[in-house]
Amino acid sequence: MHYALIIAGGSGTRLWPMSRERCPKQLLPFIGGKNLIQIASHRLEGVVPASNRYICAATRHEALIRQSLPELGASQYLGEPCGRDTLNAVGFSAAIIAKQDPDAIIAVFTADHIIEPVEAFIKIVDSGFRLVEHHPSMLVTFGITPANAATGYGYLQLGQTIEANARVVEQFKEKPDAATAQAYLSAGSYKYLWNSGMFVWRARTLLDCIHRYCPENSEGLARIAAAWGTPRQESVLAEVYPTLPKISVDFAIMEPASRDTDVSVAAIPMPLSWLDVGSWPAFAETCKRDTSGNAVSAKVLQLKSTGNLIVSSEPSHLITTVGCKDLIVIHTPEATLICSAEQAELVKEVQKEVAAKWGSPYV
Repeated sequence: MHYALIIAGGSGTRLWPMSRERCPKQLLPFIGGKNLIQIASHRLEGVVPASNRYICAATRHEALIRQSLPELGASQYLGEPCGRDTLNAVGFSAAIIAKQDPDAIIAVFTADHIIEPVEAFIKIVDSGFRLVEHHPSMLVTFGITPANAATGYGYLQLGQTIEANARVVEQFKEKPDAATAQAYLSAGSYKYLWNSGMFVWRARTLLDCIHRYCPENSEGLARIAAAWGTPRQESVLAEVYPTLPKISVDFAIMEPASRDTDVSVAAIPMPLSWLDVGSWPAFAETCKRDTSGNAVSAKVLQLKSTGNLIVSSEPSHLITTVGCKDLIVIHTPEATLICSAEQAELVKEVQKEVAAKWGSPYV
């Protein structure tokens, strides 16, 4: 049977001060009045039924997420007592789903993507399910056609065609420098795609790979799965999960699998409009711009100001700018961020310093 898993455990520190511990970015209703997890779940309506959609996110956010997604049953929320990176999120989820359905095929998505058109997305994901049905030992990922020489994404180096439009993944390339990114872009989408972080695989195939490449993680996940559905479920999860080695699924599974003759890794191109809403410049792409290039989600008055992003969580709060250019201004009741757009990557560092100096309620 087909299942879908949305990973929603990110902290969203590059979207501080609006994204906070108590309400991280995936729960902020700042995309047309909807939050990112609602958008991610509703996008799956043509992929799998609501009863087969799972969310893996922090235990402390369960009430807020289930309030956002009333169709989500209690057993479909897989709460992490703490974040242990993506390998453990997908492994934990696969172990629990496989316990009830050993033949489960799972499509994995994250809760911070805007993808359009949805109809084309559904068809491409369906082709991923079919590919795994035909090749049970295959791990499938989806690659995004590069729109520019981005240095903030990993890349997939493609090899021979498998079938239809699926290609062998020869290598997973980490985030490159500017010159390397330009070389990848110049080589064309037939050779390089952005690594989207979306996958399809059989639950058992993934768990076998974890056992092969990460035995310590595998042992802990097996203990959690064995206790699942028993009175010891929560106590074992709380005891074991924080001890699992913290590592991403790309490093732990996809990279070694691409070199393993017993496992195949394939990429299906996804030539769609794809936006990873992981920073304020990315969020600006979801906003309409005025004739001066300002992106606004607030009550504002701007004079001789161009290329700014202005966002406020208080609709009645007025923000004014005079002679400002290429700034990011984010207002909340507790904290306000002002930075140049070109330094937006440093917001994550600002959040760390704020956390160290002042803590709650600022983070």
